[in-house]
Amino acid sequence: MKKSTFELLSLFVLLTIAQSSPAIASATAGAEWVSLFDGKTLAGWKAGGNSGTFSVRDGMIVADGPRSHLFYAGPIEGHDFTNFELKADVKTMPKANSGIYFHTEYQQTGFPAKGYEVQINNTYPSAEGYRDLRKTGSLYGVRDVFASCAKDEAWFTVHIIVEGRRIRISIGGRLLVDYIEPDEPVRAGPSAGRKLSHGTFALQCFGEGGVVYFRNIRVKPLPAGGRGKDSRSAEQIEYEKRISAFHAADLPLIDYHVHLKGGLTLEQALEKSREAGITYGIAENCGLGFPVTNDEQLKQSFDRLEGRPVFKAMQAEGREWVNMFSPEMIAQFDYVFSDALTFHDKQGRRTRLWMANEVHIDDEQEFMEMYVGKIVTILENEPIDIFVNPTFLPAVIAERYDELWTQQRMRKVAQAAVKNGVAIEINARYRIPSVKFIKLAKQAGAKFAFGTNNGGRELGHLEYSLDVAEQCGLTKDDMFVPRPYGRKPIQTKKRR
Repeated sequence: MKKSTFELLSLFVLLTIAQSSPAIASATAGAEWVSLFDGKTLAGWKAGGNSGTFSVRDGMIVADGPRSHLFYAGPIEGHDFTNFELKADVKTMPKANSGIYFHTEYQQTGFPAKGYEVQINNTYPSAEGYRDLRKTGSLYGVRDVFASCAKDEAWFTVHIIVEGRRIRISIGGRLLVDYIEPDEPVRAGPSAGRKLSHGTFALQCFGEGGVVYFRNIRVKPLPAGGRGKDSRSAEQIEYEKRISAFHAADLPLIDYHVHLKGGLTLEQALEKSREAGITYGIAENCGLGFPVTNDEQLKQSFDRLEGRPVFKAMQAEGREWVNMFSPEMIAQFDYVFSDALTFHDKQGRRTRLWMANEVHIDDEQEFMEMYVGKIVTILENEPIDIFVNPTFLPAVIAERYDELWTQQRMRKVAQAAVKNGVAIEINARYRIPSVKFIKLAKQAGAKFAFGTNNGGRELGHLEYSLDVAEQCGLTKDDMFVPRPYGRKPIQTKKRR
């Protein structure tokens, strides 16, 4: 039937209104990005307590004030999302702490009990007796990231994708978290609600301190669908549950001793980090006879890691390293570690304890006394953060570990580490030090750091480190944390 001009015009107006309506636009096809913030007002948003914390300024939502959460309560999808992509541009000022929740629901007070939080924290210090080590991009308490690749006072984009049982989080275009939720995730206490379901979004202001700015908050609803079957093996699922339990317990899962060796590339290491749920510290071997021997090469190593979600580490080799690099360049790294595997013996012979042809032991007890003395000297004199490969013994006497590492010798090393503020590595590759040593060192007040010291492409999952951490009751307060610039050993330690 032929339509009149009036009827055609009416139809055109109705279609135009439908296309311009956010609620209708989001519900159709779910393939377009839709803004959740009009850039002018907080229309469609509702604060849970301390409403004055959030305001709008120059096209940005500003989070500045007492603790509060701002929930999306607008018309898009009826503020109830299941599968989606969310993007938000964020800028943090120094000492800021914030987050973005999803699959949550409105609460008048307190932290949202339902849903997941994506952490926003680049430089937040300790406060209220709590030290929050989780950095920007963490899936809070489930898959935590401890090395930030975002910077304060600069805009970065938070990108969250939820599809079925899979959660992906990218910061500034870099994928940090790729998590698959199992059928029965390990959650307890305050984290019981950290599960996939459906719900709205919320912006967090943790409390007074650094200001956080949000802009360009947009969502792309994705097609609905079931969670799908978890195709991982039973072993993989159990590993995931164990790792999540460590994250929930606030134990920083950091492998401080990773090398790009055996063809392992940085991108492959980052992929392994996401799979394992463990943040890596990438270390360069620096010293006489090793790949890096001067400041120029050291800076190249540093620059290769800049902007990546890893710690930048320097492995100081031999005893000559302190005089080979400038203090200014060394201080750029997050931390420095060394061991006592390379030294000159009483006869002046250069000894590397992992090489059988360079090990000279005529008397085991005499060797041990000399060896412990070397360790103590390193701990007292060298500006290092972590003592790695601790209690390592060369193959010829390794079977006598428990006999040769006497209580007195262990105590000497532990006390020297504590006195000089040097953390002790729990090494997954060599499965050292012993539980007996760790318990003794813990009682003495030592700090610990997990490390692999891989010789090739395989990194493992810190199995020994995590086993003994459980056995010895280690908590986050027992663990090493890199010192800030200005307080690093190379800047504060006086050499004897």
